[in-house]
Amino acid sequence: MDEQGLHSEGHGPPGHHIIPYKVYYLVFGGLIFLTITTVLVASLDLGLFSVPVALAIAIVKAALVVAFFMALKYDSRVNLLIFTIGLFFVAVFLGFTLLDTEFRGTFDKTKASTISEQQREMDKIQKRSDELGK
Repeated sequence: MDEQGLHSEGHGPPGHHIIPYKVYYLVFGGLIFLTITTVLVASLDLGLFSVPVALAIAIVKAALVVAFFMALKYDSRVNLLIFTIGLFFVAVFLGFTLLDTEFRGTFDKTKASTISEQQREMDKIQKRSDELGK
């Protein structure tokens, strides 16, 4: 450590990484290509795969922006870990949301009743089946 209490050279936080313009142009071209792909895919009827394909393209675009424009690729691995954990939880919450919307209306055939009413119905059904069985 030096007299200011800072880390000596090579042991402190990473410095600012200079990214060449060529990389920015390539990433920008990739984002334009993926945007055009998104528009083309949206015009297709992929049925059940529409949402997963759209999400996959969006994830790739977001990864390019985060990795290069926000320089996460050249940053500390701890920041990458934190970002990855955040993405994991976004995926979990999005998965629960998609499951919820996928199964809406599936269980509408049930009727609201108390447990005692349901037990009485079951007893009636059992009684009828016993009478038919004799």
